[in-house]
Amino acid sequence: MEVHVLSSKLVKPASTKLAAGAPEYIPLSVFDKVTYQMHMAMIFAFAAPAPAPTAAALEKGLAAALSEYRTLAGQLVRNRSEGPVMLLNDRGARVVEACVDADMVDVDVAQPNPKPELLQLLLDLEEEAIKEVVVVQLTRFRCGSLAVGFARNHAVADGRATSNFLVAWGRATRGLTMGLPPMYKYNHLDLFQPRLTSHCINELELEFDHRNREYYLPPPPAPAPTATAADKKVIVVHKAHFSKDWIAGLRDTTSQGRDRPFTRFETILAQLWRAMTRARGLSHDDISTVRISVDGRSRLGMPAEYAGNLVLWAFPRARVSDLLGQPLSHAAQLIHDEVARVADPAYFRSFVDFATSGVVEQEGLAPSSEINMRDVLCPDLEVHSWLTFQFYDMDFGTGTPTYVMPSYIPAEGLIFLAPSYIGDGSIDAFVPVFQDNLEAFKQCLYSIDHHDKE
Repeated sequence: MEVHVLSSKLVKPASTKLAAGAPEYIPLSVFDKVTYQMHMAMIFAFAAPAPAPTAAALEKGLAAALSEYRTLAGQLVRNRSEGPVMLLNDRGARVVEACVDADMVDVDVAQPNPKPELLQLLLDLEEEAIKEVVVVQLTRFRCGSLAVGFARNHAVADGRATSNFLVAWGRATRGLTMGLPPMYKYNHLDLFQPRLTSHCINELELEFDHRNREYYLPPPPAPAPTATAADKKVIVVHKAHFSKDWIAGLRDTTSQGRDRPFTRFETILAQLWRAMTRARGLSHDDISTVRISVDGRSRLGMPAEYAGNLVLWAFPRARVSDLLGQPLSHAAQLIHDEVARVADPAYFRSFVDFATSGVVEQEGLAPSSEINMRDVLCPDLEVHSWLTFQFYDMDFGTGTPTYVMPSYIPAEGLIFLAPSYIGDGSIDAFVPVFQDNLEAFKQCLYSIDHHDKE
């Protein structure tokens, strides 16, 4: 696939009038600072024969949406006294127009194993020159189909906030009201008020450990490590499809004896966790951990329209011998219990206390999200679930997307779960795996409750 870039421009908010009393910048909240400081990319495919919206219509709608979501039109900068802040300067979103002299069906965006060519559907996000929070690429195909590549800096908006923005962009493009406006607070301490003062937190034993979960103590600088065998292995991204009926059968089998069945998410993730562990050929004494995002809006009384980051992470962990030797229900229960523990409002309040206490700065702690920004997560996993997001509701006036998927991200063990484009309740999992392990992974992926017996 050869993509030809036609133009690149900044689309600014349609209205540049800030609300009364709005400051020049917004300091990042403790939830913004602890998450990934990078652009996260995804692709929306609008296949012919549905007519694709014009670039002018999309840009007009984007400008209207940015008028409501001002932080997405600003810039991330560093303030000497407050650290990273969101500058409300209305710089705008970067919009690139491109074309491909081929039909979308020939490129096969929905192919079973996404390929590196998908990276051409969005401006190179590795370039240091990218100063915008939001980057969009509109790629038109010979057949009339349209691919919308979209990326936003995760430090400004989490998945829920991004989903809200994309739906608002679609509604604005259609000339409709954008629904409930995004919820901002210029002083995050008004939203996330700590219960403890900085001078007393060290005297109190917190109920939850945050030093070894959201934060870690970076090791002293050391020479660059030499390449390992794992570093040299080829990583491929495999798309696994789980039909609605297959998921129902797996849930029934896994949930036997429980008053309430495990959720789709708990069941599918348990299956993936065990399949990846088996395919990797790990030692039975190894420990495997899964990093799972947990939305804190309802836990802290925030509305769904809160437009920043409000996510912490659950970390279920297990010894490989237990993970593979016990029934699938064991892995599902580990996931269920750990997510429930973090989903407790007390956990989120405890995090706010810890993160605002000054301990992070005093002890030189860093966000643990930095650890996972690497190419190989083995023996661990990280999962991003889009199952409750409204990505398939983004409609520019010509219909909802034919297909929604993450961009090509070959980080072994970094899994994305998304509703299938079929629209019948089935689920697609995008799983980066070592090519040498792919066949073993596929062989055990659909085996229901196969576990090692003593």
